[in-house]
Amino acid sequence: MTRPNARPVRPPQETAAPIDRTGLRPEFWRRFPLESLPRDEWEALCDGCGKCCLIKLEDEDTGRLAFTSIACRLLDLGSCRCGNYPLRRQLVRGCIALDPDALETARDWLPSTCAYRLLAEGEDLPAWHPLLTGDPESVHRAGVSLRGRMTPEYEVDEEDWEDYVIAEQG
Repeated sequence: MTRPNARPVRPPQETAAPIDRTGLRPEFWRRFPLESLPRDEWEALCDGCGKCCLIKLEDEDTGRLAFTSIACRLLDLGSCRCGNYPLRRQLVRGCIALDPDALETARDWLPSTCAYRLLAEGEDLPAWHPLLTGDPESVHRAGVSLRGRMTPEYEVDEEDWEDYVIAEQG
């Protein structure tokens, strides 16, 4: 759903693939447990949708999480990639470094389309995933990413965040 306040973004400039997926073991996600994956294979599971970088709100009564269309201030809205991935945890309070140890506690925080969540729940990767298509743009063409449908965090007052809740829920 496009929000009236969402700002249009330019498509990303021609750049190298967002995640280096060269030299990985064939179908490693089907053959090896998540906790045993080396860092390059773990990182390659990210589809580049940007949903994990959306501001989430928790209902204080139910504990249920709601995703907003508000993107973290570090997220590049065109590429759906972190603008400072190596330093994100120092720059953004509450940013989670997702690794096998954090996966269980962060699972509900991840979108239902997330490869980490799907694999942890015994599911396979969706057909549009870049590991299956060989194309990092496939997530965007499939309409799974929120490219062009996000608002930067710095443009929304915190008291208005509830106005940006979207249907996607963890």
